[in-house]
Amino acid sequence: MSGAESARPLDGITVLDLSRALAGPYATALLADLGATVTKVESIKGGDSTRGWPPFDGDHSLYFDSVNRGKSSIAVDFYSAEGIALIRSLVLAADVVIENFRPGVMTEMGLDPAGLRAEKPGLVIASVSGFGATGPLSQTAGLDQVAQGMSGLMSVTGFDADSMFRVGIPVIDIYAGIFTALGIVAALVGRERTGAGLEVSTSLLEAGLAISVFQGQRFLSTGEVPVPQGNNHPVLAPYGVFATGDIPIIIAVGNEKHWRDLCALLGEPTLADEADYATGKARSQHRDALAARLEALLATRAGLDWVQALREARIPTGPIYNYEQVFQDPQVQHLQMVQHVTRQDGSDLPLLRGPISLDGVAPVIRKAPPALGEDTAAVLAGLGLTADQVRGLVDAGIVATAD
Repeated sequence: MSGAESARPLDGITVLDLSRALAGPYATALLADLGATVTKVESIKGGDSTRGWPPFDGDHSLYFDSVNRGKSSIAVDFYSAEGIALIRSLVLAADVVIENFRPGVMTEMGLDPAGLRAEKPGLVIASVSGFGATGPLSQTAGLDQVAQGMSGLMSVTGFDADSMFRVGIPVIDIYAGIFTALGIVAALVGRERTGAGLEVSTSLLEAGLAISVFQGQRFLSTGEVPVPQGNNHPVLAPYGVFATGDIPIIIAVGNEKHWRDLCALLGEPTLADEADYATGKARSQHRDALAARLEALLATRAGLDWVQALREARIPTGPIYNYEQVFQDPQVQHLQMVQHVTRQDGSDLPLLRGPISLDGVAPVIRKAPPALGEDTAAVLAGLGLTADQVRGLVDAGIVATAD
């Protein structure tokens, strides 16, 4: 292990993860990548709900595994006074606690954020909700696809206004997790100056709106309601999917040099100066006619031949992969995005590593996604409980262990 990997920026930071499903666990997976010690607190009644979600590898949920790398698991009875007392002790021993209960549930559980911070002023408390901590929908359940619909994302995804689609991954959950991790790191940096923690919060709706960028701004500034553009960029052209002699490929012309170089490569340099295509605005207005012209030229060669030629000309391009092809790609393999870890039961798990490298060193997955209660005894020992005390809690049904 290199020095850069062994000394990560969040080494020594302890995170208590009370969240489940995706947004919160995605945030804590990123924090674990950066060195934080993350303890996932789960209900003894089945744990994180995603443990029961497909796809499965034997008895293991790959949905759960995909976002719970690098963490420990303790299983606790959330409905007993003794269990809540244990959770409170764990919270007060941590630097950060993250939760995604309905707003107000933490207080109902006896874990009032204001009270916790009064007892430990440096505590950072992060919350992810469906629609925000206040407002008419604050108590309403929210999931990713609901937020995709209500944030406008689905309205610009699809072939046209009559055929709109959800994005093929829970993208708003993921962005909410990224924003939460960013807020936590910012709060920890601020704590270094002030000694005080913060309450960090976001919601799926806020995250979905935040990623609208120019599409949302288009409406705010012009009143124009964006519509789906299929596989075309909504404002730039030519920028999208184009047919070739065999397979479709992506060509992304982002500036005038790209445009002129593309026309030259296709053997039609004068196309760049035709009135309908001479400027970015004109190309966008005549995108359908332009696409037809380009595809007639692209039809003369195989798609991967064009990809090679376009890359040599430094024009952004690439094929459209399925996931089998993704993991066969030489660049993906070079980046060593896939690491193998061993679960508690001895089974091998090929797992995607985190995306953030530090000083040129990619993160190493230090621990496989945990079995429910895999680390209960070790976590409680960290609170000072003896083996007999832990066994007593297990026998009383207050906590559970994986074995």
